[in-house]
Amino acid sequence: MTEKSPTALHELGAAELVAGYRRREFSPVEVARSVLGHVERWEQHLQALFLLRPEQVLEQARASEQRWLRGEPLGLIDGVPVTIKDNIATRGDPTPLGTAATPATPAGADAPPAARVREHGGVVLAKTTMPDYGMLSSGLSSYHKLARNPWDRTRTPGGSSAGAGSAAAAGYGPLHIGTDIGGSLRLPASWCGIFTLKPSLGRIPIDPPYIGRAAGPMTRTVADAALFMDVLARPDDRDSMNLPQQDIAWSAFDAGVEKLRGLRIGLLLEAGCGLAVEPEVAEAVKRAAALFERAGAVVAPMQPFMTQAMLDGMDHFWRMRSHVDMKALQPQAKAKVLPYIQQWADSAVGMSGEAVFRAFHQFHLTRLAAVEACRPFDYVLSPVSPVPAPPAEAASPTNDPMRPLEHIGFTVPFNMSEQPAASVNCGYTSRGWPIGLQIAGKRFDDLGVLQVARAFELIREPQRPWPQPPSEALHHVD
Repeated sequence: MTEKSPTALHELGAAELVAGYRRREFSPVEVARSVLGHVERWEQHLQALFLLRPEQVLEQARASEQRWLRGEPLGLIDGVPVTIKDNIATRGDPTPLGTAATPATPAGADAPPAARVREHGGVVLAKTTMPDYGMLSSGLSSYHKLARNPWDRTRTPGGSSAGAGSAAAAGYGPLHIGTDIGGSLRLPASWCGIFTLKPSLGRIPIDPPYIGRAAGPMTRTVADAALFMDVLARPDDRDSMNLPQQDIAWSAFDAGVEKLRGLRIGLLLEAGCGLAVEPEVAEAVKRAAALFERAGAVVAPMQPFMTQAMLDGMDHFWRMRSHVDMKALQPQAKAKVLPYIQQWADSAVGMSGEAVFRAFHQFHLTRLAAVEACRPFDYVLSPVSPVPAPPAEAASPTNDPMRPLEHIGFTVPFNMSEQPAASVNCGYTSRGWPIGLQIAGKRFDDLGVLQVARAFELIREPQRPWPQPPSEALHHVD
């Protein structure tokens, strides 16, 4: 295969890589070396990965190269580098869930998203880091090194898909998988300036399933996310919430700006709970809404539908869940959990059965409120987060374990209502930090959300160049 500059290959999208393999312009091995070299320059500053094993990466790439030379690619992403979040099991690897309290037991099988990647020939670059038990919107972890945001390394990439957000923004290949139960895909996507889709519950099978829990693609572009959805959104009976097989034309994600004409768009600028929206965030979302109007959409303001009682109820139930989990740990294991998480979970001691029931009931009330509020609209626009990326060392924007979820009022309702919701970059703060626009759709309209997000990519303000690693001696992995 003919050579192409290795410095360019790690920047290419997944579809561009596959097309290049098909035309024999470059090989999966060349791409793997380019990505590994780029990771080597960045990773000491970002700490987004664990289980990075270059020889295994190159072994997978060589096998892919041989398949392409025979004209027999395994699937849609054969030879494309992929990262997979810590909490998505990969066979033979530990699944620490971001915490030093978890025994390093090798997983017996690939979880559904990892299995789909391998079935389609994806080259698993590494696992990505996350905070303890996925319960923080940051990269703070008792197991992993502190993950940082490539746009500004003093800031967090977000969480709990912390390493995935950082890796996508830094250009560690085009495809990354994260998970989301209250905003864990969309928050890091917003703060890292990338794209993600939290799909309808059950669209991408996951094991273990849980109320509101979704896996999703984290990419730089809608195009890459759409291609990845075609890989990941395939049935797996290990997920009891798995949606039935549906023939979705993911390749039709680019319906053009015409997709926006006549759409009824709700504009939600206040969550109704938690932190107030910072002015720079509100202004960026308003500018995005104005672009939708200019493209022919009918934009109308929405009243907040979340309440502080809903947010607090979910918080208190999750505290009890974590408290029960930690009671099962040996004292020496529990002592390894981040103090912030311990303090948060231990605060559930003494909750009565009635209090736990009332807390859990807020999940259902949130679902009802979200569906009813969205009913008059085709899609809803809002901030992803009320604030830009907090400091890297902060566990959450408040950094207060008694007020841990004050920033998820825009994201968590769509986990509970099972609606698809995306984050797409819509601007930057005066300090150059990205701001995410959330686009939520009706339940099951995952393709429509992708199409609207793609249309916004076409009409939004010019994007700033992706961050580059600090200028040091450049090294390439042979």
